[in-house]
Amino acid sequence: MKNKNLAVKVKDLRKRKGYSQEALSEHSGLSLRTIQRVENGETQPTGDSLKKIAQALDSTADELLDWTAVEDSGYVKAMNLSALTFLLFPLLGIIVPLIMYVSKKDKIKDVNQVGKHIINFEITWVLVLFLGWIINILLILIDFNTQGKVNVNIIMSGQFRILGFLIFMYAINIILIIWNTFRIQNNKPLTYKPRIHFIRN
Repeated sequence: MKNKNLAVKVKDLRKRKGYSQEALSEHSGLSLRTIQRVENGETQPTGDSLKKIAQALDSTADELLDWTAVEDSGYVKAMNLSALTFLLFPLLGIIVPLIMYVSKKDKIKDVNQVGKHIINFEITWVLVLFLGWIINILLILIDFNTQGKVNVNIIMSGQFRILGFLIFMYAINIILIIWNTFRIQNNKPLTYKPRIHFIRN
């Protein structure tokens, strides 16, 4: 029974990642035959093999062995959409999904994987937003120093540049959140890029 449960979990996670058995074999560094035997419930993988499979599936060995989570796509979609709170304040786009992630990551299927994608992307987005804001302010100050005096044209161009940057950043975030909500609904891999992996396995 334990092998069968593990087989179902590995197969389910592999399909959710969009991997074939060959792709999982390549990502994990294990033979195709080993992957097939695990998914058929014919063998219990060693600790090292289990760890390699888990890493290839963006999971952990403990999660594969102890995963008793129920499936609740509604919660997963809600967690994804909760990142839209960045519209109220940028950090809320991190805090709200993080709270939902921590409270249910071991209880609801896909919360662990989806939560990491969302939170890593939102942290990356906030950093880029902050750095972009600073760079734009520095460019305005450089223009002031070059001209040697306050110039209305410099102020106007700086304001338009900052406004354009903000519109672009906010549009990207909104589009990716909505796009990935549809991908969750259709059981497809998420496409949150670029993102820095602040939260890992």
